[in-house]
Amino acid sequence: MNPASATGRPDRYADDALWQEQAGYSRAARRGNLIAVSGTTASAPDGTAEALGDTRAQTADAIARCLRAVQALGGTVDDVYRTRVYLAPEADWRGAAQAHRDAFAAVAPANTMLHVAGMIGDGLLVEVEVEALVQDEQVPA
Repeated sequence: MNPASATGRPDRYADDALWQEQAGYSRAARRGNLIAVSGTTASAPDGTAEALGDTRAQTADAIARCLRAVQALGGTVDDVYRTRVYLAPEADWRGAAQAHRDAFAAVAPANTMLHVAGMIGDGLLVEVEVEALVQDEQVPA
């Protein structure tokens, strides 16, 4: 369910990921011209990991899911100004970096990439967050 704001545009976006309902959050939310995308993994609707053992493929999938959320809330890849990539200890940072470059080289957003203790969910190697600032709309005062 993607409720509409006063402008008629959705201000929340949910995809088919199991985690959202279980934990009570949206894949993404929009306030004015800002879009924040929640931590996103390469997981199937039932929560199982996609592309087991392949950090680059998981990163590319997570980024694609993030960008679908941005687009659903009226943004584009060009509006992305900040990304965060969280890696499980066994993840290949070079593969994650390559997938990030493939998606964002033309935009070159600010980025943080770091290893964390682990991911919630077996086989998940990476989680991605995205922030976007939609430039082409007037924001009501």
